Amino acid sequence: MLLRIGRSTMLGMTSAVLDRDPRTEPSPRAARASPKPLARRIDTQAGEPSLPSREQIVAFIAQATDTVGKREIAQAFGIKGADKIGLKRILKEIEEDGDIARGRGGLSKAGRLPPVVLADIRSRDRNGDFLAFPAEWDAGKGKPPTIVLHAPRGGRKPRGLTAGIGDRALLKVEPDGADGRYTGRVVKVIGKNKAEIIGVFREGAQGGRIVPVEKRAQGREILIPPGEEGEAREGDLVSVTLERETRFGLPRGRVRERLGSLGSEKAVSLIALHLHHIPHVFAEATLAEADAAKPATMKGREDWRDRPLLTIDPPDAKDHDDAVMAEADDDAGNPGGFVVTVAIADVAAYVRPGTSLDREALERGNSVYFPDRVVPMLPERISNDLCSLREGEDRPALAVRMVVAADGTKRKHSFHRVMMRSRAKLSYAQAQAAIDGHGDDAANALLDGALRPLWAAYAALKEARDRRGPLALDLPERKVLLTADGAVDRVIVPERLDAHRLIEEFMIQANVAAAETLESARQVLIYRVHDEPAIEKMRALGEVLASVGVKLPKEGALRPALFNRILGAVAETEHALFINEVVLRSQAQAVYASENLGHFGLNLRRYAHFTSPIRRYADLVVHRALITAGRMGSDGLSPDVTAADLAQVGEQISAAERRAMAAERETIDRLIAHHLADRVGASFHGQIAGVTRAGLFIKLADTGADGFVPISTLGADYFRHEEGRHALVGERTGETFRLGDKVEVRLVEAAPVAGALRFELLSDGRTRAGTKSAGTKAPGGRAFKAAPSGRPAGIRNTGTRHRGSRR
Repeated sequence: MLLRIGRSTMLGMTSAVLDRDPRTEPSPRAARASPKPLARRIDTQAGEPSLPSREQIVAFIAQATDTVGKREIAQAFGIKGADKIGLKRILKEIEEDGDIARGRGGLSKAGRLPPVVLADIRSRDRNGDFLAFPAEWDAGKGKPPTIVLHAPRGGRKPRGLTAGIGDRALLKVEPDGADGRYTGRVVKVIGKNKAEIIGVFREGAQGGRIVPVEKRAQGREILIPPGEEGEAREGDLVSVTLERETRFGLPRGRVRERLGSLGSEKAVSLIALHLHHIPHVFAEATLAEADAAKPATMKGREDWRDRPLLTIDPPDAKDHDDAVMAEADDDAGNPGGFVVTVAIADVAAYVRPGTSLDREALERGNSVYFPDRVVPMLPERISNDLCSLREGEDRPALAVRMVVAADGTKRKHSFHRVMMRSRAKLSYAQAQAAIDGHGDDAANALLDGALRPLWAAYAALKEARDRRGPLALDLPERKVLLTADGAVDRVIVPERLDAHRLIEEFMIQANVAAAETLESARQVLIYRVHDEPAIEKMRALGEVLASVGVKLPKEGALRPALFNRILGAVAETEHALFINEVVLRSQAQAVYASENLGHFGLNLRRYAHFTSPIRRYADLVVHRALITAGRMGSDGLSPDVTAADLAQVGEQISAAERRAMAAERETIDRLIAHHLADRVGASFHGQIAGVTRAGLFIKLADTGADGFVPISTLGADYFRHEEGRHALVGERTGETFRLGDKVEVRLVEAAPVAGALRFELLSDGRTRAGTKSAGTKAPGGRAFKAAPSGRPAGIRNTGTRHRGSRR
């Protein structure tokens, strides 16, 4: 369907940050937001003058030599009694804003390591010192800090414990004041030579070498001595165990496992699967349960097989988990109204709690979509057969019947466990063509009986959606198309049709109805929540808007309409894409939770995923809860399941979703790097998509590929990173490179295995007056450092934001 993971543009938002399914009421946070001016809400502590300010708390934590807890903070500021509740809330807000981090020992300044940290020793620098990195690090905090373990000098023996590359050790660390680096010493070696490296095997005259697939390990090849190659052959993806290395020379390793052949680009997704530890081979017990499953019967079901339900999906869809229909309401009390029906495959009938199918579905969390393959949450026997709503075949479904007024307001709804039979299978383009007057015979036959009623009902629902006003970001979504042998053919921006929006809106309403029904029944469930932007992010957004002459509104509650006014103000200007990107980055990330926080970006009061149980475990849980709440069978949610249980499940599947998004994004990076590898030296038009103190991230206009321009190649001036403006500014010339600026770049280097691209900037920056300089730099006009032998210079993490929908 349109709403498959990773397959459509929902509301024009990027799913790495926002969810896609809204509702018709304001979110709880928006509903209870203060009518006071926004500036006051941002700059005050909600009427708690007895409590320390955020800045005082952050300063106290930053000055501490160790991690601290709430008790130490309360003692330091003399906070007692009921004021501790306010302190707890402030600490939570500061943590959510990213100014402090919570570790095993307590709280510390965000981005700062605790005094003792578990780390993996991965390499040496040019001085022979070991380089270690934290074993646990949130990718959202950026690049993990480097810990330098100084080697003894002058022939002296090392003091204390020793460790080598591949070891995991407990380190005592101190900041050394240089680029966020730390110095450390070994307190305890936890694991000797246990580090695993994933890489591509390259055969040599004696043994071979491993090219690591991680961007941060590029240029640090691993030597495989003769006899340690295992079954690896040229081009194979392998797992390597590192051995101790001498002070100089390449680290040595042993091939532990051959993971698969990378003989073609079609297998490049194997890298992401293994690098992110995504389960992709079903256990024998799981497959046996799927094979043994029998088609559902009519027992306990309503017979809906004569209803004109149909599926509308992408043309290459193999599973069809939702069907729709609409008809005019014949109730005289609802003039001009409609009855909208959404039927979803009844996965709960086949995947029972506690079975191997259920355990593995929870472990996977969701299906993962790559350009060349799909890693399903459930075996094909379930997803593509028994639960696929095939045309003309009986299939069990859980359906919701919604009565909608002429203005799109939902008046009532009810859930039913049914047996249905899809009347037809159409693609989006087929359905749209029929409505537009140039459909094929199959679609034209359904015009009067099915398609026109669907479009009429959608027109009413769209009216209600426009009144609700969800966040309306305008960011193009790209899709990578492959050739038959798996190579990149081209990258396109698929056209958004009303057919897509229709299915999207119907699914949205079904998800809303599910949450409402379960809340009314006091049934525990998993919500899809999206919190409002953090205060610190709003401050940062205000600074960026001020840099382009746009003011952040100071009055009114924090709601999507505020952002929509901002986006509308820049819609026809050169800053449109830039501001859309910045607004996107100001948003929180949607997650699964047992506590309802509403859905800010979609302006929803309550919302739960119901429409894709084939591909998302959260939806399966909601199906089971509906079955229990409606007393529709014995295969629902157990009464022993608590909100705490579902909170844990929510955390697990939220992590699985982030894992899948990273894997999908990195695979696209690698495919496009393969595609561009033979175009080194070519020039491209692009846009500055990210600004860091290390350089600029550039997104190419034609492919959407991301690459990096190191700050050292920008010229003779010293460029300063102004975080609030999202810009690099030359101290002497004032030349400025800002997020959103259109530029021309030359491809200097491509590392296909890592999915990394390095560019040289050809365009001039903005002048002090804020305008673009005329012309572009002549070839060689910018100083640029050549890459050291065997090492891609300046290659950084070029991760493209996830493209696609995660309703």
